[in-house]
Formats: sequence, structure tokens, C-alpha cells
Amino acid sequence: MATTTAKTAIYTWKGIDKQGRTTSGEIAGTSQMMIKAQLRKQGITAKTVRKKPKPLFGSSGKKITPADVAIFTRQLATMMKAGVPLVQGFDIVAEGLENPSMRDLVMQIKNDVASGSGFAAAISKHPKYFDDLFCSLINSGEQSGTLETMLDRVATYKEKTEALKAKIKKALTYPIAVVVVAVIVTGILLVKVVPQFAETFSSFGADLPAFTLLVLHISEIVQEWWLIILIGMIAIVFVMKEAKQRSPKISYAFDQFILRAPVVGEIVYHSIMARFARTLSTTFAAGVPLVDALEAVAGTAGNQIYIDGINRIRDDVVSGTQLTSAIRATNLFPTMLLQMVSIGEESGALDDMLEKVATHYEDLVDNLVDSLTALLEPMIMSVLGVLVGGLMIAMYLPIFMLGSVV
Repeated sequence: MATTTAKTAIYTWKGIDKQGRTTSGEIAGTSQMMIKAQLRKQGITAKTVRKKPKPLFGSSGKKITPADVAIFTRQLATMMKAGVPLVQGFDIVAEGLENPSMRDLVMQIKNDVASGSGFAAAISKHPKYFDDLFCSLINSGEQSGTLETMLDRVATYKEKTEALKAKIKKALTYPIAVVVVAVIVTGILLVKVVPQFAETFSSFGADLPAFTLLVLHISEIVQEWWLIILIGMIAIVFVMKEAKQRSPKISYAFDQFILRAPVVGEIVYHSIMARFARTLSTTFAAGVPLVDALEAVAGTAGNQIYIDGINRIRDDVVSGTQLTSAIRATNLFPTMLLQMVSIGEESGALDDMLEKVATHYEDLVDNLVDSLTALLEPMIMSVLGVLVGGLMIAMYLPIFMLGSVV
């Protein structure tokens, strides 16, 4: 006989607490009876419990981002450092969150913890926002009685990781945005402006320059096929994205191409080194076994070449090879990182050495991003000038030639 799992929903409730005060709130559960039972455990006598209605148009809040999770972790770590109990800390943090969706998520976690669930177990119900590494570190803190310290460490890890992601986005967003604007402006000129000149040129009764004829021909193609061209460009991006996700060979080739790309490849390479060192430092300091820590590191590499390399390191460590020797055997990591790992292994301070490596490469990424931005600005302006200026020259060239003839 098949069994069906009840879906969790958000319920709003009103009731009376132990002091006789009227109180209300929201709580996640599978039924009204379950909600009332959870509230009784918290010393609250429920008067009304209703399922929270869904909004008429779409979701009620913004999407929860990794940055929201990082802010939540830091604020909760601060609350616990100040001596605030965990459940009360959830309430305080939730009140200060601007994202309603994140606030609802925090309240769901709070209700689970208040009803007797562990913190790690509560967040593991939301794998979309709390990955295996996050849950593993929190569980380690709970088991060892160092949740406050672990939260602070996880908060630092999330902040550093998000800062690194922001730097990479900063390096890529600006040129992509300018290229998109250039394509749009060029398209508008070809569709709207060039045809006006074409009508004027038709009355000249003279041969047009080859450059002008080329632009007019391109304009005719764009006018006739612009919708298909647009759909084709979107389709190409979508197919490339899906192919990268579904095909390991394509993913490997794409990641290899990115690493070899000028300037951008260097930024991606240093960011991978920073993530590797930061994640391994955090997990190792938390007492996570080295093999498990390497599995977590592979999951955060973000590049198929290094995912394969880190998995080879893990396999070598399992077979008894020292970490330094296993890393060196891949030929993927720089000498500086190898030396620091070797010193860390010999001195028993591997987490400290790796943290220094992570900071070094994060600073390198920051400097490279600033350099790239400064380098790209004149190049992008030149490209825009050539595109727009070239179109204008092509349109005015017949007029200049006509003037010289007259």
C-alpha cells in the first residue's frame, strides 16, 4: 500500500503564552494538529491556526541569495557570541532581515529548533540554501559543543566566498554589459538609421563605395531576419549552457578554455586556488576528516579540471599518500601553495597555513580585477567607437564623395 508524504506549509497562529499574554506568529508544519502540538511544547495555547494564504500574483518575497545566507550566519554568530540563546537569536536576526523570504526561512528553522530538532537537522531540510558543507560544519559544532565558534568560522567562510564571487562578477559583468549595449546600438542603427540613408542613396544615380554597399547589405539582412537572429543568439547561449551541464567532455573543454583565456583565465585560476585553500582550511579547522574535507573542497572548485584533480588528491590520501605529495602529483597547483601545505603538515598548523594562502590569492584576484577593469575601459571604448563610427562613416562616405565631385 503506497503512503503519501504530507507537504509542509506555513501557518499563522494566535494564542496565549505562559504569562497569559496574547501572542502570534508563523510556523511551518504539515497540519493544524501538528502546529498546535508544536506550540504546546513551547508553552503556548493556540486559539487560532490557519494556513497562510498564497499571494495572488507570484511569490511574496525576493529570491534568497547566498549573500542572504552569509548575512544570516554572521548575525546569528554575533548573537551567540553576545550570550543570546539560539532560539531567541533566530527571532532577533529575523526581525533585522530585509528579505521577507529569508525571514520566513529563518522562522521555519527557528520553529524546528524550538520543537526539539537540532540546528544542523533543521537547516538540512533546506538543501537549496544550506549545502552539505554548511550542514556538516554546523553539525560538527553541535557535536563538539563549540557551535558559537563554528558559526563564526562558517560566517567568515561564507563572507570570504561571497566576496570572491563578487570580484569575479565584477570582472565579467562590465565587459559583457558593454558588449550587449554595443550589439543593441548597432542593431538599432542597422534597422532604423541605415534604411533612411539607403532611400537617400537610391536617388544619387551613382555607384556607391564598397564599404557603404557592405553595410547596406548587412542592414537588409538584419531587417529581414532580425527575429531569427535574436532567437538564434539566445538558443546558442541556452544550448551551450545545457551542453556544459550535461556533457562532462564539453564542460572539461570549456573550463580548460576559460583557464587559458588571457587575463580572465588568470583571475579564474587564482580564485580556484583561493577557494581551495579557504574551504580546506575551514573544514580542517572544524575537525572534519581530511578525506571528507577534500570531498567538500571538490564541490566548491567550480571548474571540472580542478574537480577531477581534487578527487585524485582525495584518492591518493585514502591510499596513504601525504597531502603535499598528492597535491604535487596533479601538476595543477602552484609552488607557493605546495610549500605552505608542506610547512603546515610538518608544523601541525595546516589550517593556519591554508588561511594565509587563501588570503594571498584573494588579494591577487582583487588586484587583477582592478587591473582588468582599467585595461578594458579604453579597449571597450575603442570597440564602440569602431562599430558606431564605422557605420556613420559608411553612411556619410557617399555624401563626401559626391561633394568632392561637385
